[in-house]
Amino acid sequence: MSATSGEPKRYITARGFRALQAELERLWREERPRVTREVAAAAAQGDRSENAEYIYGKKRLREIDRRIEQLSKRLDELTVVRPDPQRTDRVYFGAWVSVEDETGGVSKYQIVGPDEFDVASGRISIDSPLGRALLGRREGDEFVLERPRGPARFAVIGIRYETGDDPA
Repeated sequence: MSATSGEPKRYITARGFRALQAELERLWREERPRVTREVAAAAAQGDRSENAEYIYGKKRLREIDRRIEQLSKRLDELTVVRPDPQRTDRVYFGAWVSVEDETGGVSKYQIVGPDEFDVASGRISIDSPLGRALLGRREGDEFVLERPRGPARFAVIGIRYETGDDPA
């Protein structure tokens, strides 16, 4: 089912799309040929039923093939969103947003698609509670986010869009 037949569109930043393409390329051109050579070498050793290298190699090859298929399909479904230089006053997909919490702590997040989120790097999904709460906000906007441990107040203190998709 495609995005045009009622399924929601799947968004990704240009940086995220390039990362998925690079993973697919690495699996197809490097990882799969290497594991295929290892399996062939293990198979040449004789009895395959008790050959751990052969059994593990075949398993790893199936995992690689599944990931290649998954990435190929996913890349076809994704829509790359690039920042609109005319609309930088609000938080939209791809924005780097600086927020201050009620204790004065400042955090920086980029609003990204679910295929590329990485909380440790500050990239949060557009589908996450914080990601949804930030969309459409302006610098200076305050909002309350309901969390499992209770509500938290935040203020948007900066919005930045970068063509390279990486923070400065």
